[in-house]
Amino acid sequence: MEDIIKELKKRIDGLEKGFRVIAFIGDKGGVGRTSLIWNIGETLAEAGKKILFLDLDHQCNLSQTYEIYTSTNTVADVFHMKPVEPINVKENIDIIPGDLNIDEVEVELSNKITKNQILYMWMEDNQELIAQYDVVLIDCHPGFGLATKNAIAVSHSVFSPLNPSKYGYEAKYNLELRMSKYRDEEIDTRTRKSYITANLLFIANKIAHNKNSSKAFLKSIQEEKEETGISDVVAFIPEKELINTSTLNGVPLIEMEKDRGLFLKHRDFFRKFNQAVLDIYEAA
Repeated sequence: MEDIIKELKKRIDGLEKGFRVIAFIGDKGGVGRTSLIWNIGETLAEAGKKILFLDLDHQCNLSQTYEIYTSTNTVADVFHMKPVEPINVKENIDIIPGDLNIDEVEVELSNKITKNQILYMWMEDNQELIAQYDVVLIDCHPGFGLATKNAIAVSHSVFSPLNPSKYGYEAKYNLELRMSKYRDEEIDTRTRKSYITANLLFIANKIAHNKNSSKAFLKSIQEEKEETGISDVVAFIPEKELINTSTLNGVPLIEMEKDRGLFLKHRDFFRKFNQAVLDIYEAA
């Protein structure tokens, strides 16, 4: 298992990616967004990348994964343009915790002219802090509210998990429309160029190759790729109860992988998940 993890580190380093800000968004809840961003961050940290998590979801699930429950020094302070001290939770991982009242903050700031650029301005004002990290990972609340729009505005890439359900591809279409509209709204009036430069990419999640729903979903992805010549679905993650177990126990997959018995039992899944992390990081 150590050899597998060493090889993963080598391949991640080999991508030679610069500083990246990556947001994870969703048209609706229940698609596994927080579990994915947490495990991706943990895997990159194991590979030596310095990670900063921003929890913009008012449910604060990402923060609670690290047993952080606080109403001070949170993302609410970021949106009020106040200094914030990220909390170190383990080697290579810091977090700015979520705030249960972030939706109230969104309402409070909704009339500001610069409402969608607040996070960008905060990061500009805190460049020395942000420069400590290789990757900033932002977990967003489902929907397309003010906090999510701020996350998109500062990101190099935006990822959304898609599940193989009746509404999976519909969610993809809806997000593409909303991103297109947002790009058109946030423009430099002089150059007519959009401030929103992030790529919108998708992760096929909870794929079960023995289920008709997954087969139909994968077929739709392939048909779109053949029709357009490109694919914005960059990674495929198998359906696996191990992901839920990881989240419930607060033990990331990259740590579970070090258990020889567990690794041998679920070798194929671990390899596929590691490959998905590589694909996501490479596309970001």
